Amino acid sequence: MIIIGVAGGTGSGKTTVVRKIYEKLPKGEVGAISLDSYYKDSSNVPVEDRQKINFDEPAAFDWELLIKHLKQLKAGESIEMPTYSYLTCERQKETVHMDPHDVVLIEGILVLADKRLRNMLDIKVFVDADGDDRLIRVIARDCIERGRTPQMVIDRYERVLKPMHLQHIEPTKRFADLIVPQGGHNEVAIGLLTDYIFGRLKNKIQR
Repeated sequence: MIIIGVAGGTGSGKTTVVRKIYEKLPKGEVGAISLDSYYKDSSNVPVEDRQKINFDEPAAFDWELLIKHLKQLKAGESIEMPTYSYLTCERQKETVHMDPHDVVLIEGILVLADKRLRNMLDIKVFVDADGDDRLIRVIARDCIERGRTPQMVIDRYERVLKPMHLQHIEPTKRFADLIVPQGGHNEVAIGLLTDYIFGRLKNKIQR
């Protein structure tokens, strides 16, 4: 199994990159995991305090569960991925069944932050984008999907997202095997990455 980690700042275009790679690879051979699904459950935190949770630091994620699931997939076992609600800041009762695949794409802001996870990745990708472009995408996304006003998003960007990006996300760029500027618009980088994956799959079959 080939495991590919796709990291980058909030709104950088990670999801678009993963989707385009997914669409180019053979159907049935690729599985995708979102790091966001592995946020720690905050149901024990009072409702009025949940909006204060910092979702942009490594401590917010359940790395142990993610690594356990990856080991199970590599061993040929199926997993039940957790689901998470941004509206309630709770892990949901529903899970998503995932069978083993030849290629697994893991996407999230801090995919390259945990050393244990990095050591499991065959390819490490960092999707890079200008800060202003990322902010525009975050405003559009959070207003539509998470019920926030533009001013709420801007305030959170200045208070949390920007400093956390500089402290935790940007430094992980040095671990990347491939840096993709312009996010999902960089067809050349996406093509090169896809060709590399095809080559790995072909070598695996020939063995």
